[in-house]
Amino acid sequence: MLPSQARKAFHLLKQFERPWFVAGGWALDLFLGRITRDHSDFEIALFREDQLELQRILKGWRLELATPEGRRRWMPNEWLELPFHELHTYDSENNHVEFLLNEKSNSDWVFRRNKAIKREISALSMYTDEGIPFLGPEIVLLYKAKEGRDHDELDMQQARDYLGDSRRQWLCHALKVHLPDHPWISQLQ
Repeated sequence: MLPSQARKAFHLLKQFERPWFVAGGWALDLFLGRITRDHSDFEIALFREDQLELQRILKGWRLELATPEGRRRWMPNEWLELPFHELHTYDSENNHVEFLLNEKSNSDWVFRRNKAIKREISALSMYTDEGIPFLGPEIVLLYKAKEGRDHDELDMQQARDYLGDSRRQWLCHALKVHLPDHPWISQLQ
C-alpha cells in the first residue's frame, strides 16, 4: 500500500531507536486501511530532540532544510530550532522522504502552531498490523485544517466518520482553541 520510498526509509528507521510516525495523507490512509487519493509526498514525523540521530541514520542521503527562502543543505550536526521543522531527504536513487520535526514537553506532544494544544505521547499514534507507526488522524487533521486545500478537505471527509468519540472530541476542542471559526468544528460536533 505504501510507496517504494517508504519501504527504504522504514528499513533505515529500524536502526532509529526513537519514536517516529508516518504523517500526512498517508497516515490517514493507514488509519482507514485503504488508499483514498493520490499523494504527492511521503512524510514521517519525529521529535525535534531526535534530529541528529536521524541525520546519523540517513548518512549518505542528500539532506535539505526547508526555509522561507527555499531549501538549503542541512549541515552535519546542525541543530534546528523552531521555526525550522521540515526536512527533505533523498537517497542515492533520488527517492524523496519528508521528515517533520515535532515538539514535546515531558510526556506530551506539543502542537508547534499553538503550544496550548497538547496530546499525551501515549495517545499520539496508532500502528498497522505490520507494526508501522502512524500519527493519529486527529493530529493529522489538525495540521491540515490550516491550509484549506482541496485534498485536505477530502481527507477530512474521508476520515471524519471513523474518528470515534474521543479523537473527534479532541480535534474539535483543538480547533476551537487554535482556529475558533474553522468550518470543521460544526462537522465534528
